[in-house]
Amino acid sequence: MEAPARLIVDADRLKDEGEHLTGSLPAEILDLGNDDEICPKSGLFYDVFVQRLGDELLVRGKAWQRIWALCSRCGGGFEWEARDDELTLSEQIVGENALIDLTEGIREGIIFALPAYPVCREDCSGLCMRCGKNLNTGSCSCQTAGGFESPWTALDGLK
Repeated sequence: MEAPARLIVDADRLKDEGEHLTGSLPAEILDLGNDDEICPKSGLFYDVFVQRLGDELLVRGKAWQRIWALCSRCGGGFEWEARDDELTLSEQIVGENALIDLTEGIREGIIFALPAYPVCREDCSGLCMRCGKNLNTGSCSCQTAGGFESPWTALDGLK
């Protein structure tokens, strides 16, 4: 299998005033393993300014990628755009002919933008704790019948 493309900058060939780089990396770069709950739906796009400052390569810009996930409240699938609009990287330049791979830094920016508990929308009502109905599509008979007691109610009396 061929290795996915990477963003590699030749620090020795950069213009003194820096350079603006835009492009994309393949979706596989995100490499979340075999996660069925969250996965990339597009390539990872970047728009960065790269500048050499002595023996350091400074990168500033943004990165984004379309993501599919399961909502942690209702279990429905949804898509959104994970963004790192304040991408900042600093890489040490060692030796001559220094090729600097920025791929991992950009990838990490997107991973940090992923929520721990994805939610399809802010006001997602989730599922009924008793019957499992998706409350985003309407109320269930459990709530209108009354007498619904949370399984955690017994803990309220403990001190």
